[in-house]
Amino acid sequence: MPTPSLPQPAHPELDSMLTRKFGKEVANYFAGSPLNRFGFLRSDNVFLSGALKHPSASFLLCNNLQPLTKDKTKLAYVQYKDVQPIIGEDPYATPESKMIETYNSKNFIPQMIFLGLDESVKENSFSYEAKNAVHKGAPYFAIDVTPKDPLTQQCNDVIKSCEDKGLTFAQGRAMDLIAGDAAIYAEARQLLDWNMRNPFCAQCGHPTLSVNGGFKRTCPPTDSSTLPSTAVSTSNTDASSIDRPACATRKGVSNLSFPRTDPTIIVAVVNHAGDKLLLGRSKRFPKYWYSTLAGFCEPAESIEEATRREVWEEAGIHLGRVIIHSTQPWPYPANLMIGAIGQSVPEGEKIDLGNDPELEDAKWFTFDEVRTALRVGTSGLDEGPKPEYKEGDLRLPPETAIAHQLISAVVEKGFLAAESKM
Repeated sequence: MPTPSLPQPAHPELDSMLTRKFGKEVANYFAGSPLNRFGFLRSDNVFLSGALKHPSASFLLCNNLQPLTKDKTKLAYVQYKDVQPIIGEDPYATPESKMIETYNSKNFIPQMIFLGLDESVKENSFSYEAKNAVHKGAPYFAIDVTPKDPLTQQCNDVIKSCEDKGLTFAQGRAMDLIAGDAAIYAEARQLLDWNMRNPFCAQCGHPTLSVNGGFKRTCPPTDSSTLPSTAVSTSNTDASSIDRPACATRKGVSNLSFPRTDPTIIVAVVNHAGDKLLLGRSKRFPKYWYSTLAGFCEPAESIEEATRREVWEEAGIHLGRVIIHSTQPWPYPANLMIGAIGQSVPEGEKIDLGNDPELEDAKWFTFDEVRTALRVGTSGLDEGPKPEYKEGDLRLPPETAIAHQLISAVVEKGFLAAESKM
């Protein structure tokens, strides 16, 4: 199957000082969403309710975080009437403040995410006036339809109805989706996954409530459930809710928990002479398959510091200058890949794998070796190279990987010298 094309960056044809200096911006796979998220309207239940029930609304179903698809390249969507058996008449009918005030932890609420509006849809689209402007577009939502009590049967029925129409839930990592669909799925998956992982407050241990269109979770101060685990104290009168214990999340700026994003560096390392590239391989890689080095950023560490630390820990190489090239959302489960290019110092180019045993091997490859691999040796982990590939030569990640874009930026596109080669 052909590799999906990358999304178009913003204003790709605009000439500017930065474009002339660094070349055109790169928008990596899983980025480039066609949706405007309208984050400032997520707390407006009237907006969400209207968007939910509008005829132009589309709903992406996810079963165990796998998206509903027409085929490997395109997402499939259902309509409001199809998901009503799961979400009910209108889960946004009540303002957030009232939902928190009347919170009952025994009530099961299917997880739903407001993804945004597709403003390219002009005719018969949803329209809403707010913030001194009229906002128009086709609404998009994501819904978790993983069968679980008390809606196991309803979810199974919806899943079967979709499968009867020839639709399927993707298997494995959805890396064959066209660019825009991949970005929509990345948003849906990461938010559904985060909500699923955080049903309880990290401070007091009590159940939390998803609010703000699925982008925040709150720890309500009261709970109308009579479960002993939440019934901590009551007043002398018959109250409709029971006070929960004091919780640090209710003090200070706001009583909210926000989605987790893990910053991760990934770097193409150039030698001091500017004619070789450092690449590494792990044991899980196919034979002759190498990639750029990567690792998680740690607390109180800059991106540049994290890049230098990871490269030294994994390969023993000391970096001098580090610059940022581009970034890539990676929803497995919540990474933001921060793509960098770093250059080694003259006295720090000897490879040493003895610090961190993560890599099986690391090597310096000439630019010519890398260019050949970019032309005939790229593939996914579970795919073979192109027919022209010669056994034993270098293999590299596909274009949908930010590693590929970093490598290409160094050896082909002359990043940092847009009008000349490094």
